[in-house]
Amino acid sequence: MIEAGSLIRSLSGRPAARNFHTFVINEIGLGIVTGKFPVGSILASDAVMMESYGVSRTVLREALKTLEAKGLVEARPKVGTRVSPTSRWSLFDPQVLSWHYYAKPDRRFYESLFDVRRALETRAAALAAQRRTAENIRVMKYWLHQMDSAGGDLENHGIAALEIHRAVADTSGNAILRSVTGIVELTLALALRQVGKTGAEAYLQASLETLTALVTAIGDSDSAGAGMIVEQVIDLDEACVVAALS
Repeated sequence: MIEAGSLIRSLSGRPAARNFHTFVINEIGLGIVTGKFPVGSILASDAVMMESYGVSRTVLREALKTLEAKGLVEARPKVGTRVSPTSRWSLFDPQVLSWHYYAKPDRRFYESLFDVRRALETRAAALAAQRRTAENIRVMKYWLHQMDSAGGDLENHGIAALEIHRAVADTSGNAILRSVTGIVELTLALALRQVGKTGAEAYLQASLETLTALVTAIGDSDSAGAGMIVEQVIDLDEACVVAALS
C-alpha cells in the first residue's frame, strides 16, 4: 500500500522504502513503468534478483506476487516472470500511478489522466454539494487555511490541496468516486513539479482561489456551481502539466 500524499511529500526526492518488501516492489515496479524492464521482457532469475536486491527468496516471491496482483507481471512455469502489457496494469492503483511520476512524459497518458479526473471529480463535487454536512465543510475549510498558511512551500500546499480533494470525494458518499484520489495526487504532483521549475506564485494563488470557491459552492449546496468550479481547478493543473511537454 502507498499512503495518500506520499508522492507529493517526495517532491524533493524519491521516498525511502519502509522495509525490504516495499523496497523490492518499488524497485521492480518503478523499473517496469519507466521502461527499464520493457513490456514482454523476462525478469532476471530469482537467484539474480535475490543477490541484486539483497533479499531472501520469501521476500522476493511476495513482492512478485504483489506486482502480479497489480497486473505488472505474470509468472509462468518454465518461462519465468514476464512483464505484462500496459493494458493489464491496474492504473487505478495509487502505487502504479505514483511510479508514472518518474516515467518519461507521455502526452497521451497525461490526457487520459485528466479525462478521467474531470469525469469523476465533477460528479463527486456535484454530489458533495448535495450531501455535505457542517463537519465536511469544517474539514475543507481547515485545509484551505493550511494552503493559505503554506507560505509558498509546494509540498505543504500540495498536501493541503490533496486533502481538500479527498474530502470532496468522501463527502460525495460514493465509494467508487473515492478511487480518483490516486489520479488527483499524480496530476497534482506533476503540476507542482512544473511550477517549481517555472515559478509557483501565480499557480499557488490561483489554486487557493479556485479551491476556496469550490468549498464555498459545496457549502452553499450549489451542485452546478461546484461542478463548474472543479473544472477550473482541473484546468489549472492540466495547463501546468501540458506546459512541461512543450
